Amino acid sequence: MEIFGYPRRDGSFGIRNHLVIMAASACACETAKNIANNVHGAVAITHQHGCCQIGEDLQLSIDTLAGLGRNPNVGAVLIIALGCEGIRAGELAEKIASAGKPVQHLVIQEHGGTLRAAQEGIRIAGMMAQELSLLQKAAFPISEIILGLECGGSDPTSGLAANPVVGECSNILISKGGSSVLSETTEMIGAEHILARRAASKEIADRFLAMVKTMENRAFAMGHDLRGTQPTPGNIAGGITTIEEKSLGCIYKAGDKPLVGVVDFAGQVPKSPRGLYFMDTPGEDICSVTGMLAGGCQLVVFSTGLGTPTGHPIAPVIKLTGNDATFHKMMDNIDFNAGPVISGEKSIAEKGGELFDLVAAVCNGRLTKAEVLGHREFALYRIGHTF
Repeated sequence: MEIFGYPRRDGSFGIRNHLVIMAASACACETAKNIANNVHGAVAITHQHGCCQIGEDLQLSIDTLAGLGRNPNVGAVLIIALGCEGIRAGELAEKIASAGKPVQHLVIQEHGGTLRAAQEGIRIAGMMAQELSLLQKAAFPISEIILGLECGGSDPTSGLAANPVVGECSNILISKGGSSVLSETTEMIGAEHILARRAASKEIADRFLAMVKTMENRAFAMGHDLRGTQPTPGNIAGGITTIEEKSLGCIYKAGDKPLVGVVDFAGQVPKSPRGLYFMDTPGEDICSVTGMLAGGCQLVVFSTGLGTPTGHPIAPVIKLTGNDATFHKMMDNIDFNAGPVISGEKSIAEKGGELFDLVAAVCNGRLTKAEVLGHREFALYRIGHTF
């Protein structure tokens, strides 16, 4: 099966062709947004960090931003820095350029302040946008697609309908040679043994189980037990009673294919073998989506019971629900209704096939509702303190 997208110099294919204006730190965010707002087709990646971070926490932020810049959906990157932050713009640019991307960086302190820097940034970004407009789409096999799997604002219909439909969609993609990425380590707790049994090797199973245990221990170190703080208040209001119940519903997104590998947060998803991967992410949806996109996913399917508008600056996020009432209450934001599974009108296999068709259409350029409405939620995952 072929779809159409943008060929990149590293051999990957993007389903979008974004010009990213990336802030190196919180101090550069307003200038980055100003530039993006004045250049057609540009999107800003802004965040509240990048300075006064240390050690593994700083490195994780650098790796995440670099991974996003290397994502196949990104055609070119302009990095904006204040000049004195911990994330060095030049070094970040080099990491992104390793994927063959056009990358430039601009330092506010070296251009006379924010107004002059923005003026120069608009000039540079305008030239980049012109170059990107010349890139023609090409046919490529759907086996090049890496699909991110996410859920948020879950209720009982998530585990009964929406997540199994996502799992069926994932199965279809993997059967065609593609890959899917399951995430949210906190939402494996209580069901981790089930997924571990599907690991392609003992080494993969052991590493996966260690990730879940480490996540639990982080909470213990703070004096909390995740089994007492999950599900969230929204999950409880929706009808989920325990973290195990939530996790058992969550893993349905993984379908029934073998687990062929695990990767750290924002780690690159291998091109071989193709299949189902797990990424070590938090349960916070926007951070989790960011990690998968930094790892190379070109799009995300995101199930929700209570409803969410979440999108992302560089990738389409397809929203679906198994709750028919939620679909009709949030039609502005939700792309796909898996509710007919609950009512018995359609099977999981039928709706999974329909969702896969939607995934293919979005790969070929159809806009998701989050894209149409300009939802570009973004967050960095922090594992340390700011000093």
